[in-house]
Amino acid sequence: MKHRKLVVSTHNEHKLEEIRKILKDLPVEVLSKNDVGLGSLDVVEDGDTLEENSIKKAKALAEQVDYMVLADDTGLFVDALNGEPGVYSSRYSGEEGNSKKNVEKLLGKLKDVPFEKRKAKFITAMALITEDKRLIVVKGECKGTIGYEPKGNNGFGYDPIFIPDGYTQTFAEMDGIIKNKISHRARALENLREKIIQLLEE
Repeated sequence: MKHRKLVVSTHNEHKLEEIRKILKDLPVEVLSKNDVGLGSLDVVEDGDTLEENSIKKAKALAEQVDYMVLADDTGLFVDALNGEPGVYSSRYSGEEGNSKKNVEKLLGKLKDVPFEKRKAKFITAMALITEDKRLIVVKGECKGTIGYEPKGNNGFGYDPIFIPDGYTQTFAEMDGIIKNKISHRARALENLREKIIQLLEE
């Protein structure tokens, strides 16, 4: 099985580490944009869906490199808020990537909502583009409940307030091994895994 390189369209070291752990037993070297000298490549995520944003980011990166590329977009969809923040999750507070402010805004909107009505789900859409520019899109989903206050230091984004179904801890309180088995990103990667194996065997 030939060793291949996979460039991930992200600056987020936490996300990169999660992807490396989940794909660690495959002969794939997972690289960031910085690793291939494209750290300044930024794409405006103005799509109406997670899929649109992930495809847009993947295509922009695929135009610059000859390796496999992977881009993802993740959203938190809260039932009581009609699906907010959804596709705007990373910039919910108006500042791109300001997790603290995003969490504060979300908790503020849910202030008077009882626990049983704080249902939510994380969805990740991933777009893989192969060296010969074939596009593969997969999704992963994890359902849970939004807690009342941030707990834990292991995660990022909305992880400190998201309690996955069947557990009492937030993603940010969990051992990384458990999270990497049940998270939305893990499930999307598992869906992608078989496709990557097929590619590696070509």
